[in-house]
Amino acid sequence: MNKITKQILDKVPKNAKVLDLGCGDGSLLSTLIKEKNCSGYGIDLNHDCIIDCTKKGISAFQSDMESGLDGFSDQFFDVVILSQTLQQVNKPLDLIKNMLRISKQAIVTFPNFAHWTIRFSLLFGDIPKSKALPYEWYDTPNIRVISIQSFREMCKKNKINIVEELSIYERGILNFCLAPLAPNFFCHRGMFLIEKK
Repeated sequence: MNKITKQILDKVPKNAKVLDLGCGDGSLLSTLIKEKNCSGYGIDLNHDCIIDCTKKGISAFQSDMESGLDGFSDQFFDVVILSQTLQQVNKPLDLIKNMLRISKQAIVTFPNFAHWTIRFSLLFGDIPKSKALPYEWYDTPNIRVISIQSFREMCKKNKINIVEELSIYERGILNFCLAPLAPNFFCHRGMFLIEKK
């Protein structure tokens, strides 16, 4: 189980009704069902991912997540999860507001474009690549550049309450010591538990 899945698992309550946006093959939902007795759905644009979810017995449907939430009523879910996909969304603020309309809380994770290795690459004229951002500039699905600090500021401006911010960093004593003190600089990924104010 990777670090992001483990931290999401820790934040989702038992028996919660969950929606996983960009659910992929359903691995996260499958883990939540087994470990936390959760119920819920997945949404993904990729047809093959929906087939994989169905094979695992997970309810999932093929849709663009930005328009696929309109059919859900207010507070229909306990938690909506958007993991490692926010940087690929056309209208991220609209999506987050819609997530908070249909759920009590949301968990959002994303690659931190302000990590020191990315800054270092840009300083020397290279387009950055990392474990969190493994794509070449010409084949990346990412259309947004997000940092931990910019996500905090977006929440503040739009009256979104940050319930908890979690540090996600690579192993190493330096990261262990410094990431909690300066996450925007040392964390590879941002993870936030958010709700409406």
